[in-house]
Amino acid sequence: MMFENIIGNEKNKELLKNIINSGSASHSYIFSGAEGIGKYLFAKEFAKGMLCLDEKNKPCGRCKSCLQMEGSNNPDFFQINSDGSSIKIEQIRGMNKNILEKPIVSKRKVYIINNSEQMTKEAQNSLLKTLEEPPEYAVIILISSNDNMFLNTIKSRCVKISFNKLTDDEIKKILPNVSDSLLKMADGSVGRAIGMQGKEDTYELLSNTFSRLENTNMIDMLKCKDSIFKDKEDAYTTLEYINQIFFDLLNKNINDGRYIKCIEIVENTKDRLKKNSNFDMTIDRFLITAWEAVQV
Repeated sequence: MMFENIIGNEKNKELLKNIINSGSASHSYIFSGAEGIGKYLFAKEFAKGMLCLDEKNKPCGRCKSCLQMEGSNNPDFFQINSDGSSIKIEQIRGMNKNILEKPIVSKRKVYIINNSEQMTKEAQNSLLKTLEEPPEYAVIILISSNDNMFLNTIKSRCVKISFNKLTDDEIKKILPNVSDSLLKMADGSVGRAIGMQGKEDTYELLSNTFSRLENTNMIDMLKCKDSIFKDKEDAYTTLEYINQIFFDLLNKNINDGRYIKCIEIVENTKDRLKKNSNFDMTIDRFLITAWEAVQV
């Protein structure tokens, strides 16, 4: 049964099932919602259903297309992930070139752009050319935790499907032994809950610090550095969680330039760490510039 192994967002399950069964898919979608709530799982299952060769039972799980999807080698399915801290124009140009080639196995070709809010403006403009005149067999799915980062021209050409955060009971079905305190910090994101397990104290400090940054003294913020970034190997994950806090704040305060700036600061910090910049100096700079950004 379609979507049977995915928990939550029941209304979207029915919506996507109807699209698949009716054969009336649009050329482009935005799957929008908080990080870690299953948007990618929905997109992958949606793609599998659209590419299935069985006319009555999609996805059948038995046809050549379904088996290739299970083996991650379906020639009509493509996924784009960020290259470093962004999705670059070269990646979208490659997709635009590939999309002109007709499907090999199925009647359609499906492209998933994961964390698509990370597309540079140049990449978005390149994608726009395809969205304006897509091939009839192509379906593009933009997965995003913050569609406010898209150009308006991108948003206007896509069907937006909004995904809700999971309820505590739904998360407990996935993580039966999850604690109440972790559930509260996870805020409806099972992905966040999984990443937090065993590190509740650190993530509680992160939440308290960065969700109230404008009311935090910079000296006190710098003092918590050793607690927040005590493990260099976990620094990248910590920054991703901090960015999710900023995304949540931005969603509550639409178009607040302070949080857009903070998101950019986090991404730049992640990029510098990948380039092996001095760890302490990079983190100090991040804490100071993020604090300054929200004091404006």
